[in-house]
Formats: sequence, structure tokens, C-alpha cells
Amino acid sequence: MSGFIGRTFTLFFLLLAVLFSFLSYFWGWPTLERWRPLWSLEEGNLPIGIWLGLMLLAISMGVAISTTQLARRRERAIEAYLQTYIDADQPQETISIPAVSSKLNKTLSKITLLITTQKKSLQRMSDERAEGEDQRIQERIVQERQRLARELHDSVSQQLFAASMLLSAITEQQEEELGEIPKPLAQAEKIVQQAQLEMRALLLHLRPAALHNKSLTQGLEELLCELQQKVHFTIRFRLEDVSLSKGAEDHLFRIAQETLSNTLRHANASEVDILFVERDGLAIFRVQDNGIGFMSEDGKAGSYGLHHIEERAIEMGGTSKIVSVPSQGTIVEVKVPVEKGVIDDDKNRTGG
Repeated sequence: MSGFIGRTFTLFFLLLAVLFSFLSYFWGWPTLERWRPLWSLEEGNLPIGIWLGLMLLAISMGVAISTTQLARRRERAIEAYLQTYIDADQPQETISIPAVSSKLNKTLSKITLLITTQKKSLQRMSDERAEGEDQRIQERIVQERQRLARELHDSVSQQLFAASMLLSAITEQQEEELGEIPKPLAQAEKIVQQAQLEMRALLLHLRPAALHNKSLTQGLEELLCELQQKVHFTIRFRLEDVSLSKGAEDHLFRIAQETLSNTLRHANASEVDILFVERDGLAIFRVQDNGIGFMSEDGKAGSYGLHHIEERAIEMGGTSKIVSVPSQGTIVEVKVPVEKGVIDDDKNRTGG
């Protein structure tokens, strides 16, 4: 409002000065006699000079109104134009550059460039902060998993092993003395053995999923050799060197952990065969056991990590399938495309 009043009076005094100069040119320097018509001539009971002043004031107000509206329209256009660079959800193409002077246009361009640059910088900083936080969280999770694995192995696992050995000695003694093993004692021995399998499966899950500069073949071989020394069933494996990306290798290693862990807990198998080969441009990973199996419709497929395996296979661009027959065993198979044009730096470093 104050801007409108200021414009009105500024224009009024400018027009008044123009009218004064115009009358002075025709009537000469103002004197009482020369300029008498301005107050002697009347129109509608008002001197002509008053009418001239009112006319100049009306013109001033009209021009002030139009310029104020024009200025407001330009302000809104500039505000909308700048807002497109502030609002991330509004496309910049929806509003064109407002019609302003070339100097103001340059200033607007600098401002929008600054806003865009700052937004990208803030987004990059936010992404880096989030990635760094995720990495720190993952590192803490891995450290905690390793700590739990060490404590469980050094305490509970050793105690279960000691209990199993003690029960085995007692059952042998009872069998020699009585000719048979008491049923409660046999049940206790079976429970302890199952608890050992559960503990080994849990320790297998708690192992880090990352390979730490090892190839997938090296990681699987190390895992299976270690597992062979701790389980009572036979493990056979055939592992070939297959060139895969680091992400695909980590996914397959995690699938191997989950599958073997569930085999320990649920399969009750005496033989397990692991295969990792490349055939027709596909990396094939297969785990086959001769355990109790399950019917797919009974809902136990989830115990074999079917959903997790499917998700990981899809993330690698591959496929997965689980085939299980009751009393005959289960086959878990994952196929991943091998990209021939990609050089695996990890294998080059390890000589794989």
C-alpha cells in the first residue's frame, strides 16, 4: 500500500511540474493577472485549476495501479520461476523464464544456477552421509556377529560337545552292562546331537557373508572343509573357477551359507553334494542332499530359505529352483549369467 501511495504522489508531482512548465511557456511566468483563468473560470462550481489537479491525480493513480499490478505479476512470475528450482517435485520445464530485462535475466540465471548447484551438493552430501552411516552400521553388525560367533563357539558349542562325549561314554557303558541303552538316555543323546547341529547351523549363519578378497571358489572350499570336520555326514563338492562380479559372488556365498545351514537343521541327511560350475554361459550352484525332504505344498519350503534365495537370484539377474521329494532329499539350484566381457579384478589379484 505504501508503495502504491508513493508512486501516485510521485507521478502527480511530475505531471504537475509538466503542466506548470507548459502553462509557463504559453502564459509566461505565473502572476495573479496572467494565471487568473485557473481560479476564475469554473466548471461545476469548481475552478478549472482544481479540475486540472484532480485530473492529474486520477491519471497518477491509474498509472500507479497499472505499474503496481505489473510489478506484482513480475514478482509472482520470478517467484514461481525460482520456486521450480527449490521444489524437487516440480519440473523446471513447467514454467518459462519470465519476461524481464536482460540485466535481471542474467541475475536470475546466476541465482538459479547457484540454487541448482547447492541442491546437488546437498543431495550428494546427504547420499554420502547415508552411505557412510549404512557402511558403519554394516561394519558394526559384522563385528557383533563375529563376537557372538566366537562366544557361542567358545562356550555353548564346547559345552554341548562335552555333554555329547559324556553321554556317548555313558550309553556305551550302559549298553555293555545292560545289553541295551535306556530310552531316556538315548533321547537325551539325540537331543544333545540335535542341539549341536542347531548350534553349528547358527554359527554358519553368523559367519561374515563377505569373501574378503577371496574368490567364491576359495571361500566355498574353505567353508566346506571347515564344515566337514564338524558334521557327521559326508560332504562332497566340485568347485570350478567361474568369473563373476563381486556382488554376485557375495550373493552366492550367502546362498551357500543359508542352504547348508538349513540342511544341517532340517534335512537329517547322510550325504550332501555341492556343485559350482560354468556351463553354456551360466554359473550353476547346486546343493543336493539325501535327507527327509518335504512337500512343497506343506509350507516347509520357507525353512530352506526359498524366498531369500529367489530374491538374491533375482538381484543377480539369475534364476533359482528348489526340488524336494519326501524321504529322498532336496536340490537347491541357482543359475546366474556369466558376463564374458567383464574382468573380475578380485580373481586377478588372487590368481583365480
